[in-house]
Parts: sequence; C-alpha cells; structure tokens
Amino acid sequence: MHDIDIDLIDMTLDVTKHVINRITRTHPEFGTIKTEEELKELVGETVTPEGIGGETAYKLWVNVLSKSVMPIDHPRHLAFVSASPTRASIMFDLVTAASSIHGAYWLEGAGGIFAENQAMEWLVSLTGLPKGAFGVFTCGGTTANLSAIVAARENWREKSDKNKDLKGIILTSTSVHSSVQSMAKVIDSDIIYIECQEAMQGEQVAQTYANLSESQKERVFAVVATGGTTNAGIIDDLSGIADFCAENNIWLHIDAAYGGGALAVPKVRAQFKGIERADSITIDPHKWFFAPYDCGAVIYKQPELAKKAHAQQGSYLDIFKERGAEGFNPSDYQIQLTRRVRGVPLWFSLAMHGTNRYQAAIETGLELAQAAARKIKDNPNLELVREPGLSCVLFRRKGWSAEDYRVWTFKNLDAGIALVTPTKWKNAGGYETVIRFCFISPHTTENDIDIILNTL
Repeated sequence: MHDIDIDLIDMTLDVTKHVINRITRTHPEFGTIKTEEELKELVGETVTPEGIGGETAYKLWVNVLSKSVMPIDHPRHLAFVSASPTRASIMFDLVTAASSIHGAYWLEGAGGIFAENQAMEWLVSLTGLPKGAFGVFTCGGTTANLSAIVAARENWREKSDKNKDLKGIILTSTSVHSSVQSMAKVIDSDIIYIECQEAMQGEQVAQTYANLSESQKERVFAVVATGGTTNAGIIDDLSGIADFCAENNIWLHIDAAYGGGALAVPKVRAQFKGIERADSITIDPHKWFFAPYDCGAVIYKQPELAKKAHAQQGSYLDIFKERGAEGFNPSDYQIQLTRRVRGVPLWFSLAMHGTNRYQAAIETGLELAQAAARKIKDNPNLELVREPGLSCVLFRRKGWSAEDYRVWTFKNLDAGIALVTPTKWKNAGGYETVIRFCFISPHTTENDIDIILNTL
C-alpha cells in the first residue's frame, strides 16, 4: 500500500499543480452545493474492497466533490465569521500534515511545539495578561471554551469539598456564542442568562448575582463575557465584569474567538479594557488571524490551574515525565490528548510576514465595515440597524420580509455573486430579520461591497 511508483509520482505532480492553483487564487468560484443523493449519483461507491485507484479518486475530487464546497476565503463570503488564511499558512499546513507530528508532548514534537509557542507568546502579549500567562492551540473556539470552563469548575471544586457535590452555575449574556450552551451541557452545569442585546454590563452581572438565592450563589463558578459577539461584534463591559468577578472570587472567562483579532490594532485596543484581568481567554486564529482551519486557542492567567484540571495520568504516559519533562506538553492544558501542531502554520505565516502586516490586514476589515456603513446610509432603500461593531455590519432592506431575505441570499449564491446570510435583531416589536456583513478577508474591496449592495 505504501509502495511508490511512477504513477503515484505523476499523480502527486497533478495534485501539486491543483493545490498551487487553488492557493494562488484570491477569487475562487463559489461552489454549487449538491444534495447527498446528487453527489452519490455522480460519484457512486468510492470505498470498495479492491479500491478504485488513485487517479480515479483524484478526478472525482477535482471534477465533482471539490466543486460542491464553499470557498470560505472568497472576498464576498461575508456570512458567519468566515476565514481568510494567508497563502503562507496554507502552504505550511501542507508541510505540517506531511511531517506527521504528534503535538501532545514535548518528547515527540519538541520542534513543532516550540514553533507553536513562539506564535502563542505573541497572542498572549496582545491580551496584556500578567507574566506567567500562557496558552495552547486547540481545534477551535468550542474546545477552547470547554477547556477553560472545565479548568474553572475544577478550580471551584478545589476551594471546598462541598462544591464537589454541587452542580455549578455559569453567568453569561443572551448574546454569548452558542458553544457556551453546548459546553455547559457537556460538563452538566446550569446557565443563567442575562438579557442584553448590546454589551453586558458589570452592573447587570452584579444585580443578577444579587437576586440569586444563597444556595445558587454558592454554585456560581464562572462568568463568561464576550470580546466581540458573533452576531454584531459587540464587546461586553470587560472591566466592570472583571471588578465583579474579583470582588466575588469568581472565574472570568472571556470568549474573544472572533473579536480577539482586533487586539492587534492599537486604535481599538481600548475597547477591550479589562481583558488583561481575565482568568482565561479564547481566541480563534482561524478567524481574524488568518490561519487555516482548524486553529483555536485558549489562554490562561495561571496555566498551572489548567494543568491541574487537564493533565492525563497513565502508566503508558509516564515516559513523558522523564526525558523532556522540562518541555511544554500541550495536552496538559486542554481536553485533547492526541493533537496535531495546528499552531505551526500560524507561526510560519507570522514569521514570514511579521506582525505589522497582520495589524494592517485586520485594520482592513475594520475599515471595510465603516465603508459599508457609509454606503448603506447613502442608499435610500437601506437602513443601518446599528453602528458597526468591529467588522460586523447589520442593516435592513426597507420593506422586506424574512422570506425576501432568504430568497435574496440564495439568488446571489446561485449566481456566484456572494454569500451573505440574514440574522435576527431585536427591536421594539420583537425580533426582525436583517442582513449581516462580517469582514475578515483583506482581499475584499469597496467594489465588492458595491456589487452586493447593488443586488438590493
């Protein structure tokens, strides 16, 4: 199965050409998304006892399967929080995959982990956390949030024996990312939501806590604040919330999975005041730090607390405590044991381009949001819902229903113009459907904005 022959070499060259072509394109075509039944009819059975051959499988990928995927780095992909990995990081993701590095323990992956840690040092420096703070790369924001909250809960349990028998409570806002609710289910904790569409304030958290019964207060082990909500780019009152958590000895986790990229831009850094007082922070480099999927990160003010919660024990793992024990073992700080060195492509891109170019690329997203807001205000058919939050812009098409927005979304997608999806926003009459832009790609231009707005 591992024999190398001339046919494999020829196919490898074809694959290389295809990969290079894809990496160098800044305006890839939107795919035509097909149903499972349609793909099955076109492709048939591919995993068979005898195999269908590499050339056949590769042609099916190039001619059928790859054409039914969405290019997340298209400059007019403004839905969700997309991604725009640098060409350098994509290329080095190939190197990382081909190197077959086990990134859990220093003994096996020292060089790769060292490179990751160089990138992590820069991320930590952006947060302003005190000396000794550090983090680890994860497979995304959900895993990062889960790892942080498990550390928070275990730290709470260590404070008192009675806490070990209690079901913990998390305080957070109704605008928090959906992964927090999923995370609470996984660890069997309750969530008390604080109703706030705009920034969650420290006073709101304090009042919610004051209204709890004494038995409930004993169960509160964490507050989750947001540094840039997914829906609108809103940053909570991090300083006020940090005051509350400090006064009540409660763990503060800040989910900055999307918004954390803006920490690299000095002119907006003040909006994150208080983030340097967090106990843990989530940032996703595969969002606004231009790394490939999947690359999240969790950072701890006191990494030893995370290690206490996550380090796995087993006789087969004892060897990792011997030689190389002085090294950093990423598996000790998050829920994964086996892991790839997903931070290495980010490291290579940072090393190649320098952090100044990263700052400039992130500033582009902020500037595009402001430009879009100006164009929306100048268009008599459109209306801005709120001023842009980081690189998110919410606006409405006057007179449109939810169905109009849905039809418009798929019409543009089918025409290969753009992927822009609607969202919900609460007004005096309830929730309304609106349009949402989220600018990530530095390849997006004001002309791209005009192309989309002209379809309205």
